[in-house]
Amino acid sequence: MSSSAVEGETPDLVCELDNVQGIVDALTSVRWKRHQDAVVELSEHGIVIIVEEISCLQAKVYLQRELFVRYEYGARGRPRFGVSLGLFVDCLKTFSVPGHSNILEIQYPGPDMQLLLKSIDSVDACLYAEVRTRIPETVSWDYNFEPAGSIPLSFTVKSAALKEAIDDLEWPGSSIQIILQPDPPSVTFRGEGHGDLQIDFNYYANSELLIAFSCDRQISHSYKYKFLRATTSNIPSSVIKDNRGSKLTIGRGGMLKVQHLVSVAKLSAPHNHVDSAGYQQPSRIAYIEFFVKPEVEDDTGSDS
Repeated sequence: MSSSAVEGETPDLVCELDNVQGIVDALTSVRWKRHQDAVVELSEHGIVIIVEEISCLQAKVYLQRELFVRYEYGARGRPRFGVSLGLFVDCLKTFSVPGHSNILEIQYPGPDMQLLLKSIDSVDACLYAEVRTRIPETVSWDYNFEPAGSIPLSFTVKSAALKEAIDDLEWPGSSIQIILQPDPPSVTFRGEGHGDLQIDFNYYANSELLIAFSCDRQISHSYKYKFLRATTSNIPSSVIKDNRGSKLTIGRGGMLKVQHLVSVAKLSAPHNHVDSAGYQQPSRIAYIEFFVKPEVEDDTGSDS
């Protein structure tokens, strides 16, 4: 079968990527169960992968066009297609060789509306794969995230510390209460089960963990543990070791947004996206956002 699009038609997208493992890490972070569908949206600005569960939890992975060494977009509008997230991630893993600078070409659509993957940097061998796509069955949940006031209710904590805190709060079937208060500036995670467990992040005392904090009034909302845990449980250890911060923001109605950053820099050789001091430009970062609906509305604090 030909690896090109239907003869006479220009593909919606042909792009090339020089760090497959970075994309694998980003997509693994939003893979919270074995069988999971994803919606892929293409645009002139990049690729967005969306996964969600029963309108209570949604995650988005943003792959900006600057992440790619080549990005040729020929579609009108924003094509969308469904794909098995697990199959897509497992397929990408076959193109990621540790210690080897590999370039992956991605093309959509193929002759039968497939997603086509091909290695293009080896003269000895060529890996080639086709991933079956489908028409999305549902329209993605409209999370409608809005600020809860003029001053953001947000905090940034080391990703490793956030993951450890949520793991320690595990009570099957329980809820986790997140409390922000300005005086003293602190964030509290409280779990209830056979007993109570509370983890406090004090802004001034633990500044090496709680990197940033913004709050002008006390506010509290509760979230289903399994959904909150999904925001951190599958972050690869390589991302955790990178020691970046994760930002959590509480929006109107208690909607929780959790943001992670995953490096997609080419580390095996110098790259024009990394300057002489070794600092990565923002374009070499994949952005991940989780949106979690609150389990119950709390009267503590007002979003109006």
